[in-house]
Amino acid sequence: MINTIKTYYPIILGGIIGYLYYHYIGCWSGHCPITSNPFISIIYGSFIGLVFSYEKIKKRKSKDDKKSI
Repeated sequence: MINTIKTYYPIILGGIIGYLYYHYIGCWSGHCPITSNPFISIIYGSFIGLVFSYEKIKKRKSKDDKKSI
């Protein structure tokens, strides 16, 4: 359980940072496709968190595969 939380923590943190970016820095004119909508900012931030944690997830799955053999 704790390993799962540690693995997906960057994705959740990315979503939070995406919302904070929208709230404090975002585009007020509405012409910016990413920062004019809070939902898109959260999804984009989560995606960036996924990109940063992908290698960690990949390594963890390969360790689990080796343990099961």
